[in-house]
Amino acid sequence: MRIAFFVNDLATEFANYATTLLAWQARQRGHEVFYVTPDDWVLESDETLQAHVRSVPKGKSKDHHEFFKVLRSDKTKREKIDMSQIDVVLLRNDPANDAQERPWAAESGILFGREAVKRGVIVLNDPDSLGRATNKLYFQSFPAEVRAETIITRYPDDIKAFAKKHKDQIILKPLQGSGGSGVFKVDSGNRSNLNQMIEAIQRDGYVIAQEYVDAAKKGDIRLFMLNGHPLAIDDRYCALRREQAKDDIRSNIHAGGKARAVEITDRELKVAELIRPKLIADGMFLVGIDIVGDKILEVNVFSPGNLVSCSEMAGVDFSEPIIAAVERKVKAKADYPHDFSNRHLAII
Repeated sequence: MRIAFFVNDLATEFANYATTLLAWQARQRGHEVFYVTPDDWVLESDETLQAHVRSVPKGKSKDHHEFFKVLRSDKTKREKIDMSQIDVVLLRNDPANDAQERPWAAESGILFGREAVKRGVIVLNDPDSLGRATNKLYFQSFPAEVRAETIITRYPDDIKAFAKKHKDQIILKPLQGSGGSGVFKVDSGNRSNLNQMIEAIQRDGYVIAQEYVDAAKKGDIRLFMLNGHPLAIDDRYCALRREQAKDDIRSNIHAGGKARAVEITDRELKVAELIRPKLIADGMFLVGIDIVGDKILEVNVFSPGNLVSCSEMAGVDFSEPIIAAVERKVKAKADYPHDFSNRHLAII
């Protein structure tokens, strides 16, 4: 299998990123591994889709840290390849990271991912569905039962009315963005600063106002979903609790949150079951959902992280079933070359 990983920029990749672990696992299993960035696509005059990729030499590495050293070394090489010769592209970029400084790059994975699909490549997650999920409005399409009450607006008076309804216990965040950027908690102690909070978010677009779920004081649970189901090996789920840093409402790990082991109960599994039909319908192969109590706060469909931490805490390697699932999709496409769309293949 020839598998390409699409990322924002090789310079911003790290050894402990989920993408690194997945690429390492693919190489360990004997597959050819390539990296592609937004700069690399080429649509030729003869309609072939090519890319200036970085190809990783075949072989094995002791672990994903050693693999990362190979990736960053002169052992990798730049080459221009016909993307129709690639079996699978994993879209592992975060459009929000490019939205401000490189807006042209933000949706390049989706745009050229669609072109790759036309040329027989399996693209995961399905790029058509990802195109509808480039901001948090996608979240509103999940059942109301699992969502905290939310409004999306640019009118301060709407937000103030919503805050009053919820006794000044709400969260404000941008419609577009990720990683906990621009997130504020409103309470009785800082209600006088509400205008400044709204203005800070409003500069970049719409504001999401969301009721504060009291269980969030304990942080949230990141649970991975694979092919629409909770990712697990035996009875060990690919999940962790992300606790908030002191004096910070955000539980994102790179925003200072702490990762802790967590036991997945029937409550989390019920939430996962309620959102499963849509994930399957949308061809969302690998997703990270953030759960607080019996609600989901976010659905990360682009580049869910913490795979390494989940594996270390559970004592198993969750990259194995993920790459094994990719292998099954490639075989299914070969066995049924004309029977399944990319969206179907994504969740088989």
